This record gives sequence, C-alpha cells and structure tokens, in this order.
Amino acid sequence: MIVVGLLLMVLALLGAPLFAVIASSALAGFAREDILLTAVAIEIYGLAEMPVLLAIPLFTFAGYLLSASGAPARLVRLSEALLGWLPGGLAIIALVTCALFTALTGASGVTIIALGALLYPALVQAGYPDRFSLGLVTAGGSLGLLFAPSLPLILYGIVAEVPIDDLFRAGILPGVLMIIVLSLYCLWVSRGQPPEVDARRPGALRAALRESAWEIPLPFVVLGGIYSGYFAVSEAAAVTALYVLMVVVLVRREIPLARLPGVMRESMVLVGGILLILGVSLASTNYLIDAEVPQRLLSLVTESVATRTGFLVMLLLLLLVVGAFLDIFSALVLVVPLLLPVALAFGIDPVHMGIIFLATMQLGYLTPPVGLNLFIASYRFRQPIVRVYLVTFPFLLMLLLAVLLIIFVPALSLWLVR
Repeated sequence: MIVVGLLLMVLALLGAPLFAVIASSALAGFAREDILLTAVAIEIYGLAEMPVLLAIPLFTFAGYLLSASGAPARLVRLSEALLGWLPGGLAIIALVTCALFTALTGASGVTIIALGALLYPALVQAGYPDRFSLGLVTAGGSLGLLFAPSLPLILYGIVAEVPIDDLFRAGILPGVLMIIVLSLYCLWVSRGQPPEVDARRPGALRAALRESAWEIPLPFVVLGGIYSGYFAVSEAAAVTALYVLMVVVLVRREIPLARLPGVMRESMVLVGGILLILGVSLASTNYLIDAEVPQRLLSLVTESVATRTGFLVMLLLLLLVVGAFLDIFSALVLVVPLLLPVALAFGIDPVHMGIIFLATMQLGYLTPPVGLNLFIASYRFRQPIVRVYLVTFPFLLMLLLAVLLIIFVPALSLWLVR
C-alpha cells in the first residue's frame, strides 16, 4: 500500500488530474479491503441525489455572467460615490468591490483578472504608491470567500454535512472583520491625504445608484431570502441565475445571445471539474473511514497536542501550508474529511471549523512560495514574482491578525447562527 501511495504522489507531482489521483487511491484502497469497486460509482451516483448540489452550477453560471458584463465597472463607480469622500476611500472601494465580486464568482483569481484592469491603474493614478496598489489588489482578490453565495461555503457544507444556511450566516461577521482590518490599514497608509474622488459633485451618488439599479437588489433578494428561510439554497441559486440572465441578456443586452453559449460553457467546465473531484473524493472519504484513518490521525494529534489551543495553532500552521500548495476546492475535498473528526474531538463546532478553514485558506492564496494569487497577480500585471511577495506581505500580516481573532473568538462565527 505504501508503494501505491508513493506512485500516486509521483503522478500528482507530474501533473496527473486530481480526480484521477483521488479515484485511484480510493480504488486501490477498496481493492485492498476486498470491497467491490462499484462503491466509487455508487458514491458518484449518490452525489447526484443531493438537492443542494443544484446550487453549484447555478451560482457559478450567474457569477460568470456578471464577470462578462459591465457589472464590475458599475460596482466600482457605486463604491466611489459612497466612499470616495474618505481619505483612503479608493483603497477601501477596491477591497469592498473585490469582496463582493469574489463572493458572487466563488474564485479569487477571477477577481484579480476581472477587476485588476480597473482598480490597479485607478489606485496608481490617484497617487497611491505602486507597491501599495499592487499588494492591495492581490490581497483583495482573496476576500469574499466567507460571504454567500460563495461556492467554497457550499462545498464545505456538502463535505462536512453542515447546514449551508448556517455557514452563510456564520461567514458574515468574520468576512466583515477581514475587510475592516484591511480598511484600517489602508486608512493608516493614506493618513493626511485628501480624498481621491470628489463624491460631493452634484448627482454623483444619484447617477451611480441609477447605473447600478439592477445590481443593487440582487444581494438583498437572494441573501435576504436565504437568511429569512423563504428560499432554500438551491432555490436562491435558481432565482439568482434567472435574474442575472434576464438583466445582462435581455435588459442591459451586454451579453449577446450568440455569446451566451460560450459563457455557459466556461462556467460549466469549472462546475464539471468540481463535481468530478467531489464525487471521487466522497468515495475516498468512505475508504478513509473504513480504514479508520481519522481515528489514527486523532491518536497521533492527541499524543503531541494536549489542549484545544494547541490544536488550533497547529491547525492554522497546517492550513497555511495546504493553502499555499492546493486550490481551495481540492483542499476542501481532501483535507476536511481528515481534520473535521479531530476538530470535533477537541470540541470545535463544525460551523466554526468551516469558517476557520476558509479564512485560513484565504491566507494560503497569499503565502509564499506558491500561493495561487501571487502567481496570478504576477502574470496579470507582468511583475516579478519576488516583488509580488514583498508588496503583499504587509496585507498578509493584517489578514493573519484577523484570522487569529476568527480562530480564538468563536462568537464571531457562531453568534448569528445561534
């Protein structure tokens, strides 16, 4: 079995598809335990029977439609009108816009690519140092994963069997905390500077509200429906997709009908990859449970860590490493089934565990040497990767402070849930 494990590790390092590596490990494990290999197919079929699974393709499609429309530019103009009077207001605008866009698309890298062309030049033109602007846009791309209808929140709920509406509520305060911490840092950097945007000019706010009239109701209708219990998550996803489709195709006509199949195809390629990985990972998780791997891991951890605080510190360090090497979807299906039983044994609420996991994975996107957002920003803005490391480091420290508060103050995650 060790030989099989080493072989699969080599295949992964050589670039083999993740779903193939996970499926191979599950098949090898079931064969070793003399269990019928149809167990993998049964798990994939069982995945198709989950009602909440409908939310993933629908929310993803809505996010891709918004990304391909003029919504990002309208969100920036609305944020300018609301916050432009603040010294440092444009930096806060960038953070809020990135967080909202990442929540809708579920992918921080997409945020850097889609909004970077708008925000980075605007920050430099407003007089911010180039280093600060580059670091801000790179770090801002990782915000928003804790806000509904973020796909990682939904996936964690499926993998951990936790109510997704509880996760949506739990992510609000920690997500706002991360934005506030970075905003305070931006205000400190911008102290003494005059406002970059004259938001007091006649009709500025009114014009921005009129431009964004179709986007503004979306979070209130969808999230209000989920939090009030009027919508199930899958129903909210259907409403979101239908609303966005009608607005960008029929009302605003920013995406012609001829282009719609292309946007749909791009979004469903991502969905197909996620569902395939999720299906084979559930089979792999069942094998791990049959082989009592979580119990062995718990015994190993309890031998070296005796307290809940010690486990949380170890969890933070582990997730920083995992987040630097794996994308968030892969980490969810590979790591959560192993760590969740251990966390439960130390008395950590599964909802709180989910927020810890996703908040720390946001840091992993910015952790050298291979944090995903660092390379995306390097490619998008044509900057040396070492320079991206250096300019992002202050923002990484600020986010680390917020994550420590999220980890050691459970009420931030659980207050709205309870």
